Amino acid sequence: MSPFKFDDSHITWRTLDWLDNIAFFVYKVDEENRIVDVVFKFTANKRVMLHQHRCPYNTLVMQGELRFYRPDGSLKEIRYPGSFVSGVADGEPHTEGGGDEDAIVFFSNRNIKDALYEFLDETGKTVQVLSITDFKAQLEDQIASGIYQRVLAKVA
Repeated sequence: MSPFKFDDSHITWRTLDWLDNIAFFVYKVDEENRIVDVVFKFTANKRVMLHQHRCPYNTLVMQGELRFYRPDGSLKEIRYPGSFVSGVADGEPHTEGGGDEDAIVFFSNRNIKDALYEFLDETGKTVQVLSITDFKAQLEDQIASGIYQRVLAKVA
């Protein structure tokens, strides 16, 4: 268990009906520069659907362990709190999830053409795609519902 507990009491986590074991909050969508910044909460001891990252990204693990699994289910890697990784587009498909506690991870997706994540079935066939447009719609809904204001800080 991590000695540091991220305080997410001001975040109203969002989920998608078709995607189990993960919640998210969108912080910024910059269409001009093709960047999406989002924080994910991976459920403890559960895995997210097989997927592939379709754009370069940076991650920072803020709480818990982020565990990665190969398509065959074998453990590939564990990232601990404070781990920073710059990932590439179109890497190996994988599943990922939290360790013994929920993992909270900040993702900064960069140079997005359209798709950020492509979700796959057990045969590797694409079943769902999340695009910059999808994240923009989520951010707009967060703003309209008032939940975004809870995390908005003033520029110093």
